[in-house]
Amino acid sequence: MTFELTILGSSSAIPTSKRNLTAHVLNVHERFFLIDCGEGTQIQIRKNKIKFGKINHIFISHLHGDHIFGLFGLISTFNLLNRDKDLHIYAHPELEKFLAHHIEYFEKTLSFNLIYHHIKPKVNEVIYEDDKVTIETIPLKHRVPTCGFKFTEKPHLFNLKKNVVQTYQIPISKIQSIKEGADFINEEGEVIPNHKLTLPPYKSRSYAYCTDTAYSEKIVPIIQNVDLLFHEATFAKNMKDQAKKTFHSTSEDAANIAQQANAGKLILGHFSARYKDAQPIVNEARSIFEQTSEAEDGNKYSVDLEREKR
Repeated sequence: MTFELTILGSSSAIPTSKRNLTAHVLNVHERFFLIDCGEGTQIQIRKNKIKFGKINHIFISHLHGDHIFGLFGLISTFNLLNRDKDLHIYAHPELEKFLAHHIEYFEKTLSFNLIYHHIKPKVNEVIYEDDKVTIETIPLKHRVPTCGFKFTEKPHLFNLKKNVVQTYQIPISKIQSIKEGADFINEEGEVIPNHKLTLPPYKSRSYAYCTDTAYSEKIVPIIQNVDLLFHEATFAKNMKDQAKKTFHSTSEDAANIAQQANAGKLILGHFSARYKDAQPIVNEARSIFEQTSEAEDGNKYSVDLEREKR
């Protein structure tokens, strides 16, 4: 049961020779979610051997070019490949207008349905849900309407212990209720407690994506206890004034948010192109929050399964 993040781009504003513009892919049980789509994203998708056909949902944080310019080319490629599956885009309503002009001029018609889901960046709400994952918006503080996204795995069921079905002669019709936590009553009326039949369920895993934002403690309750937290660190701590002016964050800002949220791991990214080496930024954050990593293009972060306690 996969829960894995792939960094496709980790630069801010402009690409560098080593860093592409912002884009992430989260794989939840082989369901692939593309988060932002900076210029060059489709090349990075190919480099990381992610199948285009697996991407059916795209989440756009805001409408600055370094987060959307790759979307135009990606849609064109999908059309050239004669894609026939619906493509869902979750974004500020204005994006639909931008894409409509592109499609009218370059594509005329698409081989697939493009379905828009307008989001309200200032509101924390669930915008997608299926049987495996729930996705909600995280209101962020930037120069234009911006939100992050939190991906939370649905609760797991209890796992049957080995051979209990045979030992207690449990009918198939009862297995689902036992996995959901019920006791089992056999034909003699004996109650077999659930804990004798099952192992604790696995913990639900989570990922929070917070890019292009000034320091804001308002997001902490939303992202509390996430396993993976991506938080932008466009600037080092000595550029706090510039961060405040441009509504971005420093290394210390990101680390303080991770510490308050009790995150499992902090991933820093969206680095200014002025930094040829981001390690000093990471070191600054680690002095506050030890479990800090540098987002580099192609990096993968997996969250392993762990059982809940009884």
